[in-house]
Amino acid sequence: MQKPETLTRPNNTNSNTRQLKKKPHQHHPDTKGAAMRDLNYQLKQLSERNRDGSHATQADRESLLALIADQLNELGYLHMEIDSLKPKHIDALLERWNTEGLATGTIKNRMSALRWWAEKTDKKNILARKNNAYGIGNRVHVTNVSKATILDADKMKKVGDRYTAMSLRLEAAFGLRREESIKIMPAWADAGDKLRLKDSWTKGGKYREVPIVTAAQRALLTEAKQLAGSASLIPAAMRYRDQLQRFKAQCAKAGIHGVHGLRHQYAQTRYEKLTGWKCPAAGGPTSKQLTVEQKVIDREVRQTISIEMGHHRIQITAVYLGR
Repeated sequence: MQKPETLTRPNNTNSNTRQLKKKPHQHHPDTKGAAMRDLNYQLKQLSERNRDGSHATQADRESLLALIADQLNELGYLHMEIDSLKPKHIDALLERWNTEGLATGTIKNRMSALRWWAEKTDKKNILARKNNAYGIGNRVHVTNVSKATILDADKMKKVGDRYTAMSLRLEAAFGLRREESIKIMPAWADAGDKLRLKDSWTKGGKYREVPIVTAAQRALLTEAKQLAGSASLIPAAMRYRDQLQRFKAQCAKAGIHGVHGLRHQYAQTRYEKLTGWKCPAAGGPTSKQLTVEQKVIDREVRQTISIEMGHHRIQITAVYLGR
């Protein structure tokens, strides 16, 4: 098992950050006489001007930032400067690190360096505050036993709140999380052939789109717009947390439990639709039983589903689909 890179926890001392001067794109000489790109050079300057933590912490952080700058360049983000860090760069780095199979501790150390960089350039909001928003450090339990659930018609009749009932139906039809199904503004979300989800509704604050591919989805969205008008599925004069509590109470009264299983069912249905065979959790072939050609399709479909469900990490699909 790969050991994580070491990075001593920095202290909470905030050094004054001076404005780094922007220069035309050029290469700067480093101590060994080799060429250094603008981003590498500016990160080195930033590290030298902000001596947070012990000497070991500073050295580790400077080394990690140099590595990150090199990898961003390799990923095609050329001519970056110190203030051009964006969420897309974080996503690209995480995708690379996950593909490389790095240890969780290694990825956490690199994320710590990224947060330090973002904080020192007044862009700390481009990263989620906690690593679990990116699935870092979460253990994935794969049993190939389906956790999918469907909405029981008799139990749904016991849900007296129309908004809760609609949220449940949207969760099932589009694989939404509970918070998304409550905060959604159906009229805004409807983009014809796709359902748009604002970053303020989603886990991790990432905008995403879910395809509308069936007549049943289209009919349900039309019904949701009729109920909510131009607003969300939070009734007027109520706040999100108020509707959340009502949602929980309504589900408990109706005997509806484990609503996250609706997302499992969505994922499994999408997998079968896109591949032509059932996923392992639903009784389909395991990864070892797939042909070479099927494995290519399997990976592409899992990536698609992970994006639709707001994970952007193919590994997490094993929880929903099995392996």
